[in-house]
Amino acid sequence: MKIFVYLFFSLFLSCLSFADQGITEDQILIGMHTDLSGPASMIGKQSVDGVNMRIDEFNQAGGAHGRTIKFIVEDHQYTVPRAVQAANKLLRKDKIGFMLGSLGTPMNNAVMSDQLSMNIPSLFPLTAARSMFEPYDRLKFTSGSTYYDQIRTGLKYLIENNNRKSVCVLYEDTDFGQEIVDAVDDQLAAMNMTLVESASAKPTDTDFTSQIKKLYNAGCDLVAMGTIVRTTILPFMKAKEINWTDVDFVTTSASYYTVVAEQPNGVMNGLYCLNSVVFPYYDTANEIEKKWWDKFKSIYATDPNTGAIYGYIFADIVVEAIKRAGKDLTVDSFVEAMETLKDYEDPLKLGSVTFNSDQRQGSNISYFFQVQNERFEVISGPINY
Repeated sequence: MKIFVYLFFSLFLSCLSFADQGITEDQILIGMHTDLSGPASMIGKQSVDGVNMRIDEFNQAGGAHGRTIKFIVEDHQYTVPRAVQAANKLLRKDKIGFMLGSLGTPMNNAVMSDQLSMNIPSLFPLTAARSMFEPYDRLKFTSGSTYYDQIRTGLKYLIENNNRKSVCVLYEDTDFGQEIVDAVDDQLAAMNMTLVESASAKPTDTDFTSQIKKLYNAGCDLVAMGTIVRTTILPFMKAKEINWTDVDFVTTSASYYTVVAEQPNGVMNGLYCLNSVVFPYYDTANEIEKKWWDKFKSIYATDPNTGAIYGYIFADIVVEAIKRAGKDLTVDSFVEAMETLKDYEDPLKLGSVTFNSDQRQGSNISYFFQVQNERFEVISGPINY
């Protein structure tokens, strides 16, 4: 009898040891570390709302195969040390099974290795950095064009169409900023051009006088920006303040947020920007988009920004893969389900993604925008370099 009991518990413990963390018979634990109280909180907060909205729909419809989703969020205040703490809690205390939509390039880079070593997939981090899917790892999935793709595409377009000849770069001194520098160097090399000047800044900087004067004095007529929202707004405004008009500034999806375009008195008019999809404005939205917008506003008492739409779309892809994975959900079956997504279109019909055993970037196309009358207007797209 003792031998039987021993064998039973040995088998039981063995089964537990092979069970994937964060997946039980009736629940799936998904985590996110993001900015809820720091400089990018306007993005982070609404991305959480977007994810919650889609997860609530999923749970209220009964979930899938007997399981619902529990979503756990930690605030990293857009700092690396807090991101490491937040991820450690999610991974080891909360014991999540999947990480979804975590915000920021340096924050994700700081925790990625540890996360992957625990067999926790990285799903659609809210950053378009190449490191979110390169080097290849079966657990890393990202949705759209990278910052690298976007800047190379924007430079090529403006050099060829606006006859720009003196290219410079303004970038945050972070992993994110370095990707922009790499893109500028590679695109200029491909076009047999050289960089005229560069200037860097900290993410917390609020005065860009020295950087803008440095680039102005160098004779730049095209400035690639490795900046995010506030660090895009302030130097662009400084350039206008010194009446520097014979220049184009081009930035990435890291600044494709309505708060950038809608700065008062049209101060951001003229800024160029790239993003992987075209997000709607309510007055020009179709019926599907308006219905979603109205529902979001009825729940959260505010208009959605692009963070909310990203969150909703990313959560929808995850929900679809969970459904396809079937009753015997594991990390392996989830990854295999993700690899069946081909031209999968989000519920808002804003874009589609494709994954397979070799492809972890859902799409690499970009749309090219310019701020006109305090709105992002499409200039061209879809395009690529």
